[in-house]
Amino acid sequence: MAADTVELIKQKLTIVDVVSPYVKLTRAGKYFKGLSPFNKEKTPSFMVSPDRGSYYCFSSGQGGDMFTFIEKMEGVDFKGAMKILAEKAGVEIVFSKGGSANKEKTERLREALGEAEQFYARAFVEGGAAHEYAKKRGLTSQTMQEWRIGYAPDAWRALFEELSAKGFTTQELVDAGLIKEADEKRGTYYDRFRNRLMFPIRDSAGRTVAFTGRALDPNDQAKYLNSPETELYKKGQILFGMDRAKDAIRTRGFALLVEGQFDLILLHQIGFTNTIALSGTALTHEHISLIKRYAENLMLALDADRAGLAASAKHAIAALRSGMRVKAVRIPQGKDPADLANEDPKGITKLIADAQSIVEFFLAVLTGAEKDQHKLVVAVEKVVLPLIQAIQSPLEREHFIGVAARAIGSTADAVRSSLSKAPRLEDMPRQTGTTNAPLPAAQLSPLEARRKYLHAVAVNCAGSEVAKTLEEEYKRITGTSLPEELPSERMLFEAGLAFVEMPTPLEVEDLIKSFEHVFLKEEIARASARVRQAEIAGDTKDMQSAMQELKALSTKLSVLS
Repeated sequence: MAADTVELIKQKLTIVDVVSPYVKLTRAGKYFKGLSPFNKEKTPSFMVSPDRGSYYCFSSGQGGDMFTFIEKMEGVDFKGAMKILAEKAGVEIVFSKGGSANKEKTERLREALGEAEQFYARAFVEGGAAHEYAKKRGLTSQTMQEWRIGYAPDAWRALFEELSAKGFTTQELVDAGLIKEADEKRGTYYDRFRNRLMFPIRDSAGRTVAFTGRALDPNDQAKYLNSPETELYKKGQILFGMDRAKDAIRTRGFALLVEGQFDLILLHQIGFTNTIALSGTALTHEHISLIKRYAENLMLALDADRAGLAASAKHAIAALRSGMRVKAVRIPQGKDPADLANEDPKGITKLIADAQSIVEFFLAVLTGAEKDQHKLVVAVEKVVLPLIQAIQSPLEREHFIGVAARAIGSTADAVRSSLSKAPRLEDMPRQTGTTNAPLPAAQLSPLEARRKYLHAVAVNCAGSEVAKTLEEEYKRITGTSLPEELPSERMLFEAGLAFVEMPTPLEVEDLIKSFEHVFLKEEIARASARVRQAEIAGDTKDMQSAMQELKALSTKLSVLS
């Protein structure tokens, strides 16, 4: 079973064993520390706890166990992380009943896609129409080879016949998205891609899962054709180029998002190796989660036409709602990133360096296009205010309220008023798989922060007299036991870093006293509200009861102080 495999891996490996190849760790009391592998920093904020088998990065606000760490570093899912760690630990992954059959089917699909990739690569001969087209678009021979660009011959069943001869069944080729059944003649199958320049699409672990084919016939109605969704290819989860871009995204601190394969490959060719691309779909919650494994900043470089601007706004709102910071590149009208990367590498380098925050980007676009002041205000209210509303940081949101007010000659209060009247994001319908990122939890109240901190200290000191004292005093103060759910990794590390070893009796006393002080103040506020409500309702009996409670609480607080 997978659960048994996980436990066996954890018995064979420590969190320090897993993290050390990626982060240079030094001892810090009962912890280890190092520079964050997720952000550039000079002062170590990445902490590892051998006792709990966990890590926490204070600079990026993320933590977890060894599996989570490998997921984020290697860009794989839990199963992928388990496979990597199992190999490192020398542990065999044991699948449940039926798992072996499913694994065999998945491997057959991967083999079929790998054979197809080789078939297309062999057909991509120098001097051929596909090779000449790629060369005309600005791709070098080295780039073509590195990206394994290929050619689907102008034939109905060339790939089908070759892979059938190698033992792949018709159903396997259908399931891999390589062939399709004729609508007008059931039972007849033909190659999905014909006379197209072929781009392999890989998952973040570098495994080919699908293809995009660019038509070479100018009369072909479908300029670009993507593989259908399969067991291996979910377009809402895959970002083209992520397997090559993830390290550069982590190093540079941002991902550069473009729309198509040529845009991406040509930007990589001139050095922007942190570029990723969508393949005919909106930016989904899964895409954003994948990007956030490596960076919290997103830069959009989409076409400047109406469709490109609409896509930029839609993608930006989804990313902002997830807590990311978003910028956009001003692409000249009539051009796309591929054109600029090919024709003017220095020019697009400057445009990327000069990228504006998404709010300032759209304010500049709108003010440049609309000279009528009233129409400008309406456009800003329609396009820019949803962007500001999606920003999760209150300070950043307030800053951009001021920026928008100045751009339209209004006041911050007026912009704020318009925001307050707009539908709240959490009340707006969310499309499945697109902008359904959860909104961040509200800031902890002083009482909740103290509660979680006390709980974290008790967990860190589990089994000791300190933990027993904290648990007993918490129950005395609140009348309830400490929560069963463990505090977050961040809180556990913060509590652990506050004390070199075990808290002294004086430190324990201060911790209990500060918690009780905040608890009593909250209870007094609640009792005061109850007095007012009883007074308004004319309920004399309840008002007297509430006043007695308020008096008792006030006495406790004065004694404590």
